[in-house]
Amino acid sequence: MARILLAEDDESMRRFLAKALEKAGHEVVSYGQGDHAYVRLQSDIFDLLLTDIVMPEMDGIELARRAAELDPTMKIMFITGFAAVALSGERETPKDAKVLSKPFHLRDLVAEVDRMMAA
Repeated sequence: MARILLAEDDESMRRFLAKALEKAGHEVVSYGQGDHAYVRLQSDIFDLLLTDIVMPEMDGIELARRAAELDPTMKIMFITGFAAVALSGERETPKDAKVLSKPFHLRDLVAEVDRMMAA
């Protein structure tokens, strides 16, 4: 399955998402801040970056841009409740990044991750 780096500042949501993805057979490493996740990306390899957009310190869009520079083959998925605002045309996001808007069902998240990894 996939090796996933999860960046989500809401601790309960982060635990919930990590548990669901691990139950589906994925390996998940999670962080509560984008800047901490970025440090890990500099020294480790992941198949997928799953990141919230709105986070303190380094937001998910900046994290995704930097991640794509480090590894252009890494798949990127944003999870957010603010997709329309955060992904307005003013901020460039990595090519082929997916967006899953909150609220979503965990089976939808797992299915989307599986689709991205199969592509």
